[in-house]
Amino acid sequence: MKLYDSRRAPNPRRVRWVMAEKGVQDVEIVEVDLLAGQHRTPDYRAKVGVPHVPALELDDGTCISESIAICRYLEHLYPEPNLFGRDAREQAVIEMWTRRCEFYLANPIMLNVRHTHPALAALEATQQPQVADYNRVSAERFMKTLDRHLAEHEFVAADRFTIADIVGVVGLDFARLVKYRPPEEFTHLARWLEACRARPAASAGM
Repeated sequence: MKLYDSRRAPNPRRVRWVMAEKGVQDVEIVEVDLLAGQHRTPDYRAKVGVPHVPALELDDGTCISESIAICRYLEHLYPEPNLFGRDAREQAVIEMWTRRCEFYLANPIMLNVRHTHPALAALEATQQPQVADYNRVSAERFMKTLDRHLAEHEFVAADRFTIADIVGVVGLDFARLVKYRPPEEFTHLARWLEACRARPAASAGM
């Protein structure tokens, strides 16, 4: 298998983190330079179908191009440690929190960074400061919700580290590009972030 990757982008880091948690070492990494537009070339589009990273190319030529879909596939091949849930109830709860962390935290932060960082201007037709501000406020609104939840839970979605934690931390870490830090009042969020960042696989996913 081949993973089409970009070290600077947040979504590929989700996959690298999952691979590190599971000890996956038999996937070839192919670096894609986003700022040079390698994800927009005809060859890449023909292979993957969309100008996005990450993408996982299977041995039969099939390409999977969404980070969570790739992580689910790896979960099937390498079931331990379990990151997506062991039964229907746990799977549903983890899915719920994963989607919340993606839609209300990671995606707004990504848009904030893309419309703020000068080097990422190449990825946008025109950077819009008002878009950046709106998405920062939106993300912080969810951080408040997440902080309350983490006051009573060690991890986001289960009694252990899961894909929901990966999505949340990777989203927040991407904001470091613009020197953003969550508000200091979110102490439970800070405790959770520190614990997740201390995992050996966190640095492997960088």
